[in-house]
Amino acid sequence: MLCSAAMILVGLTGGVATGKSTVAKMFKRRGAVVIDADELAREVVKPDKPAWRQIVKMFGKTVLNPDRTLNRRELGAVVFGNRTKLRQLEQIIHPRVAREQARRTRQAARTDPAAVIIYDVPLLFEAGIDKRVDKIIVVTADRKTQIARLRKRNGLSQAEAIRRINCQMPLAKKIQRADHVLNGTVSRPSLRQQVGQLLKIFRLLA
Repeated sequence: MLCSAAMILVGLTGGVATGKSTVAKMFKRRGAVVIDADELAREVVKPDKPAWRQIVKMFGKTVLNPDRTLNRRELGAVVFGNRTKLRQLEQIIHPRVAREQARRTRQAARTDPAAVIIYDVPLLFEAGIDKRVDKIIVVTADRKTQIARLRKRNGLSQAEAIRRINCQMPLAKKIQRADHVLNGTVSRPSLRQQVGQLLKIFRLLA
């Protein structure tokens, strides 16, 4: 657990394209501190940083854009569907993301000792981060919705979307380990109301 006794660190996770980012934004608008694992991951792989150099060495320059930034779609095509390569990529990125998350958590605690910090992280269970948080929220959606959202949002084919979903722990298993479950397919007003209720609970615990 990477927080002080007075604050609370909540892990927010779910399946890909279940609505997790939407929930994170709702928490942020209500005053929670949100740390986005994807944002941290983009930060640690900027050109010429150690993680960037390792990725290029391992996967080649074909995963780069003309401006030398990582081509996330190209890299995804390489690793999703190949568990060995996916794990190799995770071993490069995850430790660095964890260190930056810990730093930002400490910073938030200094600013507000009673803060509610939401750590928005897709691979919370897969990376063992569930052991470092106080509470866990899982955002769910039916598989058909996930596929449709991925195809629209990421421009993936049906097969690519399914591979992306299958690379993650099944939602049913995540739900079993959650403290709170939110349905990412309900109306926005309903979801906002549920987020507000959870935030009240977390503030009482902080």
